[in-house]
Amino acid sequence: MISPMQQVVIAMRRRESEAVITALQEAGVVHLRPIEGGPLRSDSAQEQTSEELKEAERLLARVESTIAELGARRPADLAQASVPPRAEWAERIEAVAVPVAELARERTEVQADVDAASAYAEPVSALAGLVGSLDRSRRVAVIPFVLHAETDLAQVQAALKEALQDRYELAVQNTNTGRVGAVATLVAERDLARSALGRLRLGELRVPGRFEGMPLEQAGAELGQIRGAGRDYLQKLNARRSALAEQHGHELFAMRDGLKDLVAVHDVRTASARGRYSLVMQGYVPTDRISALDAALKPYGDAAMYEVHDVDAHHDAAIPVELRNSGYVRPYQMVMGLMSPPKYGTFDPTWVMAYLMPFLFGLIIGDVGYGILFFLVGLWLKGKADRGESWTVPLMGTKLMPNVLKDIWSIIATMSFWTVLWGFLTGEFFGTWGEHLGLFYFNEDLINRMWGWTGLEFHAHHALSGLIPITFPRLETEYFSPIMLMIALLFGIIQVPWGWFIRIREGLKHGDQTHVWEGIALFGGVIALILMAFITRAASNFGLMFDWANPLVWLMWLGFAAFVVGYLRVIRAFPMLPVELISQGGAVLSYARIFAVGLVSAIMAKLVADLGWNLYESMGIIGAIIGLALAVLLTVLILALTLIGHILQPIRLQMVEFLNPTGYNAETSPAYNPLRRLSPEQGR
Repeated sequence: MISPMQQVVIAMRRRESEAVITALQEAGVVHLRPIEGGPLRSDSAQEQTSEELKEAERLLARVESTIAELGARRPADLAQASVPPRAEWAERIEAVAVPVAELARERTEVQADVDAASAYAEPVSALAGLVGSLDRSRRVAVIPFVLHAETDLAQVQAALKEALQDRYELAVQNTNTGRVGAVATLVAERDLARSALGRLRLGELRVPGRFEGMPLEQAGAELGQIRGAGRDYLQKLNARRSALAEQHGHELFAMRDGLKDLVAVHDVRTASARGRYSLVMQGYVPTDRISALDAALKPYGDAAMYEVHDVDAHHDAAIPVELRNSGYVRPYQMVMGLMSPPKYGTFDPTWVMAYLMPFLFGLIIGDVGYGILFFLVGLWLKGKADRGESWTVPLMGTKLMPNVLKDIWSIIATMSFWTVLWGFLTGEFFGTWGEHLGLFYFNEDLINRMWGWTGLEFHAHHALSGLIPITFPRLETEYFSPIMLMIALLFGIIQVPWGWFIRIREGLKHGDQTHVWEGIALFGGVIALILMAFITRAASNFGLMFDWANPLVWLMWLGFAAFVVGYLRVIRAFPMLPVELISQGGAVLSYARIFAVGLVSAIMAKLVADLGWNLYESMGIIGAIIGLALAVLLTVLILALTLIGHILQPIRLQMVEFLNPTGYNAETSPAYNPLRRLSPEQGR
């Protein structure tokens, strides 16, 4: 649900403004909104504040660059850190920043030398043996180069001879990394030699960094020395860096947060209306936290006063949104965070996502074995979160913090529950392994009693005995596919009209007649299309549309009438509404992907299991080992290729097919982001 907000205006004496703003930071409840224009204006007294702000921003940039050079991570227990007095911040920051900057410079230089040695030590050493001290000569030019694997040495000699006649010497040597060569010629003809090599795509070898222009003998000796000892020295520098980060990290982060708080005070002043003696700011406060605002300002008496007003949800687009849901629903706010927050005063669909996303995911996968695997992965993530560890997602490089991992664990646990439950209904354990091992079996009488009302009769072709009867046999495609398809479409039949009903309700709430009639038109039209599909038996007999003895026919034509009336009311705003109606019919059919994607996943798992079992039956123990290895390999491959799609399908159905009709994606509000203190209170 969306927390109700109140608009607040706060006025304070200018000389107490820093203390009052700091108190508001401590309360952490006011979402500020800049004041633009108005009768109040800044004056020369602001100049002193600007100098203070410049110094605070300078120190903030200095401490942030120092933290970056140290590679320090924000400590989890920073709230308990001791912050030195503000007057000492500049001195303390410089005391750490100077040696850290020197260490960073040295690390950069050593890293560059190590990289150069890794790439150039061997070819330069070989070239130094070829050239000797010849490259020190003032009359002779030496041009070292590396030969490509496909380069013909005869072509090199021919190109040099054409350019220089006999006024050159060429030497080539093989190394572990390829062939290197050097051309010696007169200094005046250096460019001719370079051009000749260039025509064969052979460029002069240049060692980067401080080694450029250095004689090959000297460069080879230094690169060889760095190659042997450079990485050890770099490790020592990294150890010093880690030690400095451990020693000063807490204090640096605490001072950084303190400086951010100080800069925020100046930013608040900038966003406020300023007079010679007063400061006025405006913002929003959740209704249930006005008492916290009152407690923060009460100690200042007449120096700080505030007024609260009801927000104008119809016309004020700046009202922030805070989503406040139950413990079960709250983790799914992270999923909804893929999109902007809903407009204030409208529909919060997080609870719909929380209940339907894991349910549909379980329906798509529907496998006990996979559900157990997901649960074990969730437990592993939960363990990292409980230990306060983060996790970097492979390939994506995204770093997930412990609080995010806890939310992911909650989502995975629910998804695993539904996957296992649906797996018991479908009788799938890593495909059909459950059947082969006697865990699941087909009870024809039970299945026919459960699903016989559909007019279908089941004759199983699988195990007829075991521990647990299969009650949702989706792999029986010959019989069960129509039922499975209708179950999938049922979600669209409910959700798409529901979305347009929400559109009508929100339009009525905000007095928006255009959206009301748009919602009425498409709500009626979509229901009419759904009824038409049932009445005509999937378009097989359109004459049934005029069977007036059928009450569904009356409802269908009533729905089409609602569409026509609604369309005529909004034809200027939405002239293409008939096309949108067809699109919404497609949105209902889009839910068939629940059936299709789930069935494909189940068939692939069945093929893997049947392959492994057939190998066991035909080859005995050896076949069992081979079959099990193949099953594990193929199962991992199938999950890697399909799992992301199985997760995204339920999310897409909710965010697109369901939420588009509600207008959720069309109108948004800023997220609630209150002014709050970052740094601990000590030392202030």
